[in-house]
Amino acid sequence: MLAAMLSVQFGGAFAATLIPEIGPVGTVALRLTIATIILVPFARPGLHDRRTGRLHTRSDWLRVVAFAATLGVMNTSFYFSLRTLPIGVAVTIEFIGPMTMAALGSRSWRDGLAVLLAGAGVVGVSGALDADWSQVSLPGIGFALGAGAAWALYAKASQAVGARWESLRGLTWAMMICSVVILPFGIAEAGTQLIRPRHLLVGAVVALMSSALPYSLEMYALRRLSTKAYGILTGGEPAVAALAGLLVLGQGLHPLQIAGMICVISASVLILGRDSHHHPTRAAAT
Repeated sequence: MLAAMLSVQFGGAFAATLIPEIGPVGTVALRLTIATIILVPFARPGLHDRRTGRLHTRSDWLRVVAFAATLGVMNTSFYFSLRTLPIGVAVTIEFIGPMTMAALGSRSWRDGLAVLLAGAGVVGVSGALDADWSQVSLPGIGFALGAGAAWALYAKASQAVGARWESLRGLTWAMMICSVVILPFGIAEAGTQLIRPRHLLVGAVVALMSSALPYSLEMYALRRLSTKAYGILTGGEPAVAALAGLLVLGQGLHPLQIAGMICVISASVLILGRDSHHHPTRAAAT
């Protein structure tokens, strides 16, 4: 999970350099298509389950399609948010999705406080407190929240696929489906810009760091973790994203935005403390 976190956030920072040139949909299309090409030789996806020799069922394929849908919505929404938000801000807002998933269903006072802290954190990182509302990107915040909702569903879908498909075969099928659907829209948006050597090179780096490597690592991790534990472990994502934004894009954050980020991370720590106290072996049991 830690390796996936570092990989995906620095990959996202490199992706932000592509968005002004080929657009968010073009960036998603290039990233997923190249990542699929990278994964296919390793995963060798087929129609049969190698463990049983039987064809995968209709239920198996529905899980893959649902997984593909979450991948497409999550990535496209996030890249649209990066057009107007620094990556650290976008990821902090997006993180509300998995954090809410981690707190869902509990009536603990810790979770109530965590929700309040997270809400305050989102307000802080959005810039709403120290900026004119005309300068606050409401569409960017909306896209980041949409990406967060898809992120929470992604964790569930990844677990469902990992339970029925061996190795990375289900993930590879999902990425193939997603690429086939999104690529025509990417071509319509960016045209021949997609195949410029520089765009292909950066796209390959983004595909490896933001898709092929982290999704593969998370697929294995989610076979051993509950979705609640996954939501908690992603608590460091905003800080890693802010570091990537600073080192790759030169994006600094204001003190109020840093305070907001600390609030969101603290919210995840509160949930971790409650979850560890009451369910010390849950992740291992899952």
